[in-house]
Amino acid sequence: MTKRLVMPFYFGRQYGLWLLVFLFGLSGIVFLFEIAELMRRAAGHHDVGFAIVLEMGLTKLPETIEHILPFVVLFAGLFTFWRLTRSQELIVARSVGVSAWQFMAPALVVTFAFGLLNLFCLNPLGATLNGRYKALEARYLDHMPTLELTGAGLWLRQSDGKNRYLLHADHIAMNPLTLSPAMILIYDSQGKYQGRLDAPQAVLTNGAWDVPNAWQNEDKKQASFLPDWKLPTHLTLNKIQESMAPPDTISFWELPRFIRALRAIGLPETRHALEFQSQLAQPFLLASMVFFAASFALRMNRNGGVARMIVSGGLLGSGFYLLNNLIKALGSNQTLPVVLAAWAIPVIALALSNTVLLHMEEG
Repeated sequence: MTKRLVMPFYFGRQYGLWLLVFLFGLSGIVFLFEIAELMRRAAGHHDVGFAIVLEMGLTKLPETIEHILPFVVLFAGLFTFWRLTRSQELIVARSVGVSAWQFMAPALVVTFAFGLLNLFCLNPLGATLNGRYKALEARYLDHMPTLELTGAGLWLRQSDGKNRYLLHADHIAMNPLTLSPAMILIYDSQGKYQGRLDAPQAVLTNGAWDVPNAWQNEDKKQASFLPDWKLPTHLTLNKIQESMAPPDTISFWELPRFIRALRAIGLPETRHALEFQSQLAQPFLLASMVFFAASFALRMNRNGGVARMIVSGGLLGSGFYLLNNLIKALGSNQTLPVVLAAWAIPVIALALSNTVLLHMEEG
């Protein structure tokens, strides 16, 4: 290793160490709260034991880590620069002409590398585990319907206690929700095939699917025409949309294909497109936290106040976290364009943090 790389490597190693410390520490704390909340929700379900609660908590952990990453990066940067300042290493480096951009660069490189690792490698694993968590939650806590979206259209499962129904459609129309063409496979409670119905469409009304002009084919029976067949259901449009694969259960690599499938059958793809853009923007949001941490380090070097630094950092991270969620909510309900909703806060945070750092460096 050349002499020019000794200091950047040292600063980067210190930051990487604190990044792991805060990653595991904050994840562990939030994990305990998640377990407590899941146990509270499972209190009224006698078939949900602690083993299931623990499995749900572990499979939900990747989503938890995804949410707290900005806090992890911010506090890792704050404590790295604070320790370097307390040990006089940062002060000595500054005295020999090392600029804020130079001592911050190793942390920025580590953050971008971690962000890309999370995006390309950890996110697919987390999406798979989060999908498992959603399935366990739907099975044991919420009892939600199951919906599956593939390149061959939409599949929806429901049960009335006596029979099980598998509904299929190539296309979807909204207001009211209309499946077309509709195919309904019927099974008994034991899973034995009973027959199928084919119709031009099935319309979701209050408490039932209206299936006009349907042909019923039963095993070893002649096909019969049903002019106005109804299938009672407890489903609503909101329940069906909620049961569809949530964006955070689909890996970064699979989101584009899923978005195309949604668009092809007529379902809104806004939430999934927003998730895809947000994943792309996340490394830049994490980078802005490094810039803010460096700005706090310069201020602490001049004015002191570790407690003030910690409180200010926490308020800053919370503010950007809440604001980012608010803007994404506006994008999710189509008040704002998807790209603007996903990129607005990361870009603003990056520009603002650079401005603050530049002011502190020149001041």
